[in-house]
Amino acid sequence: MPKVGIVMGSDSDLKVMSKAAKQLEKFGIAYEMTIISAHREPDVFFEWAKAAEGKGIKVIIAGAGMAAHLPGMCAALFPMPVIGVPMSGKNLAGEDALFSIVQMPPGIPVATVAIDGGMNAAILAAKMLAMSDAELLEKLKAYTKEMKETVQAKAAKLDEIGYEAYMAQ
Repeated sequence: MPKVGIVMGSDSDLKVMSKAAKQLEKFGIAYEMTIISAHREPDVFFEWAKAAEGKGIKVIIAGAGMAAHLPGMCAALFPMPVIGVPMSGKNLAGEDALFSIVQMPPGIPVATVAIDGGMNAAILAAKMLAMSDAELLEKLKAYTKEMKETVQAKAAKLDEIGYEAYMAQ
């Protein structure tokens, strides 16, 4: 049963949203992914968002560009957390989507990550789910430890060989 729903308005968002899917897979979190346009097929969108809870979805990650209505509309219809991923665009580099997602009206919150932040959206979803899942919490702690060790190894190598040799690799 999926615990996270990943939804995007266009297949052009797939490059970013696939990073969310890959990160969820690393944590062993089941998800479903779909493309639904809130503007071009609102009836399909409403049906999906209203049915998400009944399918076992606990968090929705919604990616959108430009006017970015998809995350906010998910939050209006879905009673649990929604994470918005603003997509970079050709005209305003994703700032339009970012401003649209973070400026939700009172009572309709959407957690928002950086522009094109699909991976961080998945990590945030995992942290939300880990509040009631001890095994997932341990996986998140291990992931944090692994990140720390990776940085420490790079710093040690830099110290050992110097920056010129490090950059030449």
